[in-house]
Amino acid sequence: MKILFFPKYTRLGASSRLRTYQYIPYFEEQGIACEYSPLFDDQYLLCLYQKKTINKLNIIIAYFYRLIKLFTVSRYDLIIIEKELFPYFPAFAEQVLALLRVKYIVDYDDAIFHNYDLHPNKWVRFLLKNKIAQVMKGASLVVAGNTYLQSYANKAGANQIIVIPTVIDTDLYIIKGQEQSPKVIIGWIGSPSTLKYVKNILPVLQELSSKYPIRLHIIGGKDGIGFEGYEEVIEWTETSEVNLIREIDIGIMPLNDDAWEKGKCGYKLIQYMGCGVPVVGSPVGVNDEIIVDGVNGFKASNLSEWKKALEILLTNRDLRRSLGEHGRMMVEEKYSSRKAKSIWLENLLHLQKS
Repeated sequence: MKILFFPKYTRLGASSRLRTYQYIPYFEEQGIACEYSPLFDDQYLLCLYQKKTINKLNIIIAYFYRLIKLFTVSRYDLIIIEKELFPYFPAFAEQVLALLRVKYIVDYDDAIFHNYDLHPNKWVRFLLKNKIAQVMKGASLVVAGNTYLQSYANKAGANQIIVIPTVIDTDLYIIKGQEQSPKVIIGWIGSPSTLKYVKNILPVLQELSSKYPIRLHIIGGKDGIGFEGYEEVIEWTETSEVNLIREIDIGIMPLNDDAWEKGKCGYKLIQYMGCGVPVVGSPVGVNDEIIVDGVNGFKASNLSEWKKALEILLTNRDLRRSLGEHGRMMVEEKYSSRKAKSIWLENLLHLQKS
């Protein structure tokens, strides 16, 4: 079997790394020939993360190369698309694939349909509000990262839908060792674009810092949140992220309770729990399923609940260890790449035969 992947980014992009590239070595071990053609390069992502102006000409060139690559799809047995082929363009390319009976799979880990149906520009809403529904309807298979995305695919009339959460390789995620420092490290990992959620709980962190010996580790958030004297902003790399997570004692994932956030896959929580770190997170979307109150962490819907949850964990080292152990067990059961790989392979082989 030959598969052509159309990820949105290179490995530098978290969504592409986790939803596409992490599976390719396994597929190749199973005798599947894999080729991938990302839309955007590393330079695009670096500009995005550093909030620099992105050269429009580079975007046009990226779209042109993807268009050229589409003329080769007949060489492959299956096409796997991350989200969409051409962002902010109508679904013409995907519709042509469906018309030519090219088997394609689309994979979603975010509610990108809200980029269009909730866009502030009325013309974007008018022209593209149904775009992702059209892409899903023409697909041979829709892979959804959670039930919110699955529900949208159902309403769109998708032919076949499976849910595969964003997962981790549990062989790489090692449980953290016993805590030695009197300081308790609260940690967050993510990109600069999502750091805004941590800023929402800054008042709680400031209040707690006056009572407890805490530190805040921001992994991947370029500028930090202004928690002066208490935060450490740490550069993210793929090779260092697991060790950086193992240094923290409490993992946090605050979110807004809005439509876009309901489509998120809770990956931060899964990373923390994979290292045996207890979690506190907003019960929004799949977070509400991942966090089991008092078992692997705590849910926090407002500042009062954030303060209460963090204070409980700050004052009880044994509880932190117990919740972390339960979190790790949950990851091994539900969010391990071993299980996801077998589901992917089963569906790929089925589509090849159909």
